[in-house]
Amino acid sequence: MEDYIEVNKKLWNDKVEIHAKSEFYDVDAFIAGKQVLNAIELDLLGDLNGKSVLHLQCHFGQDSIELSRMGARVLGVDLSDKAIDKANWLAEQCGTDTKFICADVYDTPNHIDEKFDIVFTSYGTVGWLPDMDRWAAVVNHFLKPDGKFVFAEFHPVVWMMDYEFSKIDYSYFNIEPIIEEEPGTYTNPEAPIKNKEISWNHPISEVVGALLKQGLNLKELNEFDYSPYPCFKNLLKLEDKKYQIKGLEGKLPMVYSLLMNKPSF
Repeated sequence: MEDYIEVNKKLWNDKVEIHAKSEFYDVDAFIAGKQVLNAIELDLLGDLNGKSVLHLQCHFGQDSIELSRMGARVLGVDLSDKAIDKANWLAEQCGTDTKFICADVYDTPNHIDEKFDIVFTSYGTVGWLPDMDRWAAVVNHFLKPDGKFVFAEFHPVVWMMDYEFSKIDYSYFNIEPIIEEEPGTYTNPEAPIKNKEISWNHPISEVVGALLKQGLNLKELNEFDYSPYPCFKNLLKLEDKKYQIKGLEGKLPMVYSLLMNKPSF
């Protein structure tokens, strides 16, 4: 297998400008103050005023900047150098002091000395990482005692399905890398790019188990039958920020969320 970091870095570098110009991300509206975070994660984040937040796999920084707007001191991390360049530009446009660094998740402890009140990551993140034990160790490393980890992610059942949601193509379990080459991107399926990508499906037990092995306490585990984003095919819009798969309405788990706490002793 090729170096998944290099393969996926190229993939995401090629997506950045397309995403930043898309209606999906609506950068102009965001600069003007549009909110982008969802109730799923906001309910777990709570009051952020004065809190320090590490945002892992932040893409080009919209969520990180919104966390800053909510009163947090935020550091965003992403593998894509082009995403980090765009994030720095966006923070300047928005007038926030959000900071960003370019690093692979597993290598982040070699770039940051600080501990944080909150570690946050969301939507389309852990599937790009092969080893949940290493990932959970990074999360634990950066949490202060009594700090919390907030996580929202697409449900592993979603990644079992083909792109049309008509059949099961992949295992629920992490048995091998998923190597694909698809044109376009979720903001524009017709975009003139086509890249190889390497990902992994992680069952919920693997994710939660890895965090529990680090000594974190599970406070909340939630599952949702909708996606807050129109990033899949064959979607039915129920209301703003609620989408389900046509023909599978209410039958398919699409997102799950976690709130974990690091003991203070």
